[in-house]
Amino acid sequence: MHLHWSFVWASLLAASALEAQARTWDEAYALATDTVSQMTLDEKLGIAIGTGQLNSNRRCVGDTTAVARLGIPSICFQDGPAGLRLVKNVTGFPAGLNVAATFSRRLMRARGKAFGEEWRGKGAHVFLGPSLDIMRNPKAGRAWEAFGPDPYLTGEAGYETVMGVQSVGVQACAKHLIANNQEHWRYGYTSNVDDRTLQELYYYPFIRTIEAGVTSVMCAYNRFNGTSSCHNANLIGPNGLLQKSGFKGYVVSDWGATHDSAAENANNGLDMEQPGDYIVIGGGVYSSNNLKNAVNNGSVPQARINEMITRILAPWYQLGQDKDYPPTNFDAQKRDGSGSKNLRVNVRTNEHTALAREIASASAVLLKNSRSTTTGSPSGITTRGLPVAKDRIKTIAVVGQDAKLPNLNCNELNECNDGTMSVGWGSGSNSLEFLIPPIDAITSFTGSSATITSSLSNDLDEGAKAAKGKDVAYVFVNAMSGELGSYTFVVGNQGDRNDLNLWWKGGSLVERVAAVCNNTIVIVHSVGPVVMSWSAHPNITGIIYAGTPGEQTGPSIVDVIYGNYNPAGKLPFSIADSEDAYGTEIVYNSLGFPEINYTEKLLLDYRYMDNKNIKPRFEFGFGLSYTTFAYSGLSVQQSGSSYAVSFTVANTGAFAGAEKPQLYLAYPAAAGEPKKVLRGFEEVILQPGASSTVTLTLNERDMSVWDVPSQKYVRSSGTFNVLVGASSLDIRLQSSITV
Repeated sequence: MHLHWSFVWASLLAASALEAQARTWDEAYALATDTVSQMTLDEKLGIAIGTGQLNSNRRCVGDTTAVARLGIPSICFQDGPAGLRLVKNVTGFPAGLNVAATFSRRLMRARGKAFGEEWRGKGAHVFLGPSLDIMRNPKAGRAWEAFGPDPYLTGEAGYETVMGVQSVGVQACAKHLIANNQEHWRYGYTSNVDDRTLQELYYYPFIRTIEAGVTSVMCAYNRFNGTSSCHNANLIGPNGLLQKSGFKGYVVSDWGATHDSAAENANNGLDMEQPGDYIVIGGGVYSSNNLKNAVNNGSVPQARINEMITRILAPWYQLGQDKDYPPTNFDAQKRDGSGSKNLRVNVRTNEHTALAREIASASAVLLKNSRSTTTGSPSGITTRGLPVAKDRIKTIAVVGQDAKLPNLNCNELNECNDGTMSVGWGSGSNSLEFLIPPIDAITSFTGSSATITSSLSNDLDEGAKAAKGKDVAYVFVNAMSGELGSYTFVVGNQGDRNDLNLWWKGGSLVERVAAVCNNTIVIVHSVGPVVMSWSAHPNITGIIYAGTPGEQTGPSIVDVIYGNYNPAGKLPFSIADSEDAYGTEIVYNSLGFPEINYTEKLLLDYRYMDNKNIKPRFEFGFGLSYTTFAYSGLSVQQSGSSYAVSFTVANTGAFAGAEKPQLYLAYPAAAGEPKKVLRGFEEVILQPGASSTVTLTLNERDMSVWDVPSQKYVRSSGTFNVLVGASSLDIRLQSSITV
């Protein structure tokens, strides 16, 4: 048993030939200011306004107009947060929720860097990600694109993604600002959020990406506290959240998210409108000479249009995109790769494929393992449960349509769920061109060592028939969600999931198989929590939550099942038995665009469950391993305004593995915080018998709350409890700090 992490370290340490010679922001702004001073108004407008949704010359999902005489190309914006969409010869990476489940900054950054390399190789200037939309409700349609319900974990994943993407000279675009947490009514509902909740929960991840130097931010479709996000001065204006946080880049609209007048949008902080025209749901505020007329009649000052273009061009200079950047070599309007504009450049590499496979394996969360072994070796030979001993298993059942190859041509948004679910649907989807389904990977790996019987549908009778009496039965089940899009339904679900059940009667399929096979192993591909009322069944010897693992779904799950990769994933959310345990709901039915009041405030997921004394089936941060880990020696030492939290983690089992210790902080009661909040995590890779000292830092902001009157973070006074453990409920070490 081994873990495939060594090549990533080498990749991160190696000097990449693609790494850009970045300039300072001051240098970039000086160059941008000089360029803008040479531009005509029409040239400026061509950069502030996308070229149009139906423009036959459009190459990307969003483009600007080139200014050839000044050496400025059409800036290419391309989806999405899980890999290049609408483009051939690219890698289908695991989605955001999976990278969050790795609890590994190493993999978060490596994935971002790989994104950057593929975007750059295709000549795309802007990566439309990361998505920072907090999973307010577990059924939220696009939550899988982002990193879960916890702001700290989301912030760290966002930070590392931006650092990775921009390290090779590609712009990142953090989205969607802000409180964009459901798909139903998304084009006009208003999220009513109090200031403290906004700062500590929904805006916090954006702060982390700004600290990473993110070059652009996308404003959302929804209204925020009654005002459309894309002309909300409190968010994007001269004295809005972004500017107060030191944001240096530009604000771009979500596609068709603009409303009202050109002057209102421009003067309140919107720098660029995409796609530049009206697309049924909105948009076109700057086009049709609206912005031009507003500048000419003085309702948008000349200084403001100059500022808009300067803010757009500064990141282009800052990341060195003016120097030897590849021209755009694809046509996103022709998915089949035809046409003279598609040069069929292949940006897939062996390293990217291996990274996609490692992240898929590293994000697999082992939820249950009733392992039985025989004697004769330090760990014994597995006869039931995980890892599966290939030489001991002679008859295998593979059950469920989630094990087979899906429709690879299910329109441009991947709006199907008729095979293995590797990613959700919508603009955050990715390429399925090189997808390897579980049935193919299992068949290839086992070879002639076992007889495989398959039932690749969710027919309950056929599934039970295939599994009866087999040495092991692998049951593959899923639940999918996605973007609302043009009010599209997928198997009766309109973006947001209808419920927390597995699709296609997956729960019943699991129960029927477990009734006839005493070694049933369940693999769940899902966009978030699902009801697992069947998890305690004695014949279910293993449960793996595999999430949305991308194109290497088959090989990665084989690596985990057969012990080539020791699972180390941790849940980036809690799995409870009902939606009520989460304390929020999706608003489905309304007489018009609803007002959604965020009355739960800071209490999401494990925070809410802690507060209400609800014990989930599997808690936030939970995940088993094929080995065991011990924690000891907690020490908390002050250093200036920060505290160093040190402890030792030891591998006390028989296999090499990685533990993901988590640091939670319990504030003084008067602070009004949840009972505990995540404030640190680490990846600790250990051989059997080895140990390592881990040091995590609590900085002043980690110990502060947002003070509304002073509009800043203020550290609370009193006693803080420092909690270190293997999950939010499995606390191994405790100490305290008195301030």
